[in-house]
Amino acid sequence: MNWFEAFVLAVVQGLTEFLPISSSAHLRIVGEWLGSGDPGATFTAIIQIGTEAAVLVYFWKDIVRIIQRWFGSLRGTVPKNDPDARMGWWIILGSIPIVVLGVLFQDLIRSQFRSLWIVATTLIVFGIILGLADVLGKRQKNLTNLDAKDGLVYGFAQALALIPGVSRSGGTITAGRLLGYDRASAARYAFLLAIPAVLGSGLYELYGAMKEPTEVNAIEFGPTVLATIISFAVGWLVIKFLMKWVEQRSFMPFVLYRIALGTLLMVLLIIGALDPLAGAPTG
Repeated sequence: MNWFEAFVLAVVQGLTEFLPISSSAHLRIVGEWLGSGDPGATFTAIIQIGTEAAVLVYFWKDIVRIIQRWFGSLRGTVPKNDPDARMGWWIILGSIPIVVLGVLFQDLIRSQFRSLWIVATTLIVFGIILGLADVLGKRQKNLTNLDAKDGLVYGFAQALALIPGVSRSGGTITAGRLLGYDRASAARYAFLLAIPAVLGSGLYELYGAMKEPTEVNAIEFGPTVLATIISFAVGWLVIKFLMKWVEQRSFMPFVLYRIALGTLLMVLLIIGALDPLAGAPTG
C-alpha cells in the first residue's frame, strides 16, 4: 500500500465509520477501485483507532463522568442505580458478544467474510432492516431506560459488524430503534459501546502486526500511521454532523444509499467486472 492509497482509505474510513453505511464495506470496495485489493482486516482495525479516538474527544466529558461514577459505585460512594454507573456496566456487558465472537470466528472474518458477495448482500439486507426499524421504532426510550437486556441486545447487534457491510453503528442503531430508543439515544450509545471493542481490536491487531507479521496481518507502518491520523480528523467532523442530523432527520438517505451501493456491487459481480475475493486473504 502506498501513501496515496492510505490517504484515500483514511478519508473513506473517517467518512463512513459513524454513518450507518459500513466503513469496512467501503474500505473493501475502494481498495478494489484503487487497484490495491482488500486492505485487510488488520489495516482496517488499526485505522479505526483513529476514528475511535475522535469518539473519545467528542464525548470526553461523558466518558470521564461514566468512568468516575462507575468506579464510585464499586467503592460505595456512588449509588449502584446511578445512571452513569449503570451505563458503565451496560457498556461492559454490551462489549462481551463482539469480543467472544471475534475470537471464535477470527479466521472467517479475515477471509470468507470479506467476499464482495457478502458485502453486497449485507449492505442491502441490513439497509432494509435499518429503514424498517427507523420507521417502526416507537421512540419512547432514552438512555435512562437502558437495562441489562437492552445492553446485551445492543452488544449482539454490534457483533454483527464483524461481517463487512453490516456497519457497527448501523447494527447498533438498528437495534436501538427496534427496542424503542429515539434516534439521538441510539446513536450516542452506539458510539460509546464501540469504544472498548474498536480500541481493543485495533491495539491487538497493531501488536500482532509489529510482533509477528505474517502475510495476513502485514502492514506498511508509515502509510498506516498517516491513515490513522487522517481518519481521526475526518471522523470527528462526521460525528458532529451525525449527532446534529439525528436530532431532526431520519436515517432513510443512508438506507437508500446502502441499497443502491449493494445493488451496484451485485451487478458488477454478476457481469464479472469484480472478483469477489480478489486481494482478500483466503485463510
